[in-house]
Formats: sequence, C-alpha cells, structure tokens
Amino acid sequence: MSHLAIFSLLFIFLFNFSLATNTIYNVQNYGAKSNGQTDSSNAFLSAWKAACASTSPATIYVPRGNYLIRNAEFNGETCKSKAIIIHIDGTLLAPSDYNVIGNEGSWIKFEKANGVSIFGGTFDAQGGSLWSCKTSGKNCPKGTTALAFYNSNNIVISGVTAQNSQMFHILVDGCHNVKLQGVKVSSPGNSPNTDGIHVQSSSGVSIMNSRIGTGDDCISIGPGNSNLWIEGIACGPGHGISIGSLGWESQEQGVQNVTVKTVTFTGTENGVRVKTWARPSSSFVRAVLFQHIVMSNVQNPIIIDQNYCPNHESCPNQGSGVKISDVTYQDIHGTSSTEVAVKLDCSKTNPCTGITLEDVNLSYKDGKADASCVNAGGRASGFEELSHCL
Repeated sequence: MSHLAIFSLLFIFLFNFSLATNTIYNVQNYGAKSNGQTDSSNAFLSAWKAACASTSPATIYVPRGNYLIRNAEFNGETCKSKAIIIHIDGTLLAPSDYNVIGNEGSWIKFEKANGVSIFGGTFDAQGGSLWSCKTSGKNCPKGTTALAFYNSNNIVISGVTAQNSQMFHILVDGCHNVKLQGVKVSSPGNSPNTDGIHVQSSSGVSIMNSRIGTGDDCISIGPGNSNLWIEGIACGPGHGISIGSLGWESQEQGVQNVTVKTVTFTGTENGVRVKTWARPSSSFVRAVLFQHIVMSNVQNPIIIDQNYCPNHESCPNQGSGVKISDVTYQDIHGTSSTEVAVKLDCSKTNPCTGITLEDVNLSYKDGKADASCVNAGGRASGFEELSHCL
C-alpha cells in the first residue's frame, strides 16, 4: 500500500474519530420550539447542562427557525467539558415586550464559561419598543445587553449577527483570550445606547473583519483593558471607535497596548476617539496605534476629549487626571463633515504626551480641514494645518 493511501486512511480514521468523540446536543431534543412564540429558555439551558457535563468536546446545535428566549445564563463554573461549540443556524428572539427583560442586565449571558465557541446565528433582541419609550421621555427600564461574556477565557464568536439590542449588543467583561471575527452588528443610527461591542477589564481580545452599525459606539473600550487588536472593521452608522469614557472613578484601571487598523468609518459622529471625564483619576491611556484608516464624511475624524462633563454635573471646572501618552495616528485619510478634522483637547492638569500624527490627510468640502490641539505634545505630519498643531 502506498504512503499516500496510508495517509488518506489515517486522515479518514482520525476525522471520524473526532466526530465520534464530539457529542452533539440538539436543542430541539430538549424541547426547543422553532416557532418564535414558545419560550425555549429551559430547553437551551438543558442542552447546556448536558454539554457542560460531558468529559469530551461537545456541540450544542440550534437548527433553522426562530427561538424565543426569555433570558438565559449559561454558567460554566462546574463544567467538565473545556471545549463547547454552539453552532447556530437559527435566530434567537428576545421578548418583544421590553418590560420582560428590560432590567435583567443581560439577555444571553455566559459566566465563567471557558472554551466556548459560538458559530453563526442571529441574536435579535427586538429593542425597538424600548428605544421608542426612551426617546419619548417616558419612565422606561434601563435596557439589557444582548450577548454578554463575564469572567470567561478562550472564547470564539464567529459569523454571529447581533441586532436591535436594548443596550450593548455584545459585552466582554473580565475575560482573557477572546476572538470575535466576521461579526455583524446592526441597529438604527438613532437607537440610544446601543454600543456594538463593549470590552472592559479584559486582555488578549481581538475583533476582526466585522461590520458594525449602531446608534452609539461601534466599539467601546472601557477601563482595565490591555492587548486589544481591532482590524478590518466597517463602522457606520454610529459614534466611532472609542477608548472611554475613562476616569469616572478616582482609582481606576487604565487602557494599554491597543491596535486599531484597517478601519472604514462612514457617516459616523466620530472616527477614532479617546474620551475621559474632567475629574481627578489614576487611570491612563498608553501605547495605542490607530493605523490605515479611511474616513468618509465623519464629524470628528480624530478626537481626544479630556473635558467630558455632560450637563456640567460632577466635574465642572476640573481637569482630567487620566494620563494619555504614546498614541500614534498613522496613515489616516478621507473626509470630515466639519471643518476641524483633528481635535486634541487634552487635560489642563495632565497634558497628553508622545502624540504622533503621521501621514494624516483629511479634507473638508473639497478643501482644507483644520486642526486644534490644546495641552498636547508630540509631532505631526500631513495636511498643512496639522504640522502647526503640536
């Protein structure tokens, strides 16, 4: 027998062996109904419990159809399996009545769930009625995050669509080694507080090749993050990619080692933004790279706002304690919808240092854009007004 034939037989054996050792748990076998009307929460939790108890890799399968989930927490603290795949061909629906889950915090929550991978599927939180309530000025619930991971490691979220969330679409909090790829986030540009992906207190998070359109930040980076890699993002509508807001607490973790590259912003309120409260804090932002970015009709393409103090409450006439240093903007091109395309408004008590603007060329109405730098130190190259900014 030839070596090729032996190799082929060995490959087939190993492939079939891997399938045999990966048990599949179909949520319909646990009572889930795909009619979009029957609450399937307990069926999903039962499938999770069975997969969790497996001593080998396990796959939870969600066939095509619409599955109503009231809300569900998948706790992995006692799981024996360290590799659970959730393969979704269907759509998960939240209750259309926002009062049902509006104060729950999270609609679909994973807690201490290590080694979980979600492939495919749509998470539709049906948040439209809550947005209407909020914009009308009525007394409404705060709203809930659609898909949340807390204190979980080695997570993969691939090919997932999250849409119409009451608040954040995807939350990563207290996690390590998380890969989001090929994700689509979709909510109208006027939907309030609907951040696409929010990351905080986490490390080793990558967000790749994703399309995000929301009524708030496409991606928001909160306190306590390090080693974030964001690449291949299409953002719009929305408020851009934001570090912050930071510095609300006087003792707060900072943000460091962040790369944002190959991003297109279309019609967004901001492009790349760093935002801190104008009040004392131990927080910081350092070692950040914004690179290979295209702006298309963006209101504030490049902005550092260290005087964030909405309604002038809790922080009037104070300076931000957040130290911003070693932030590089490289190869950023396109158009601004306002005359001031670069606005670096740094802290009067703790000025920005080590700011680098390299090959930044932005225009306004087919003409020159302006730049404004306050309490910022570093070097700049690009359009004429930029060279005099730092």
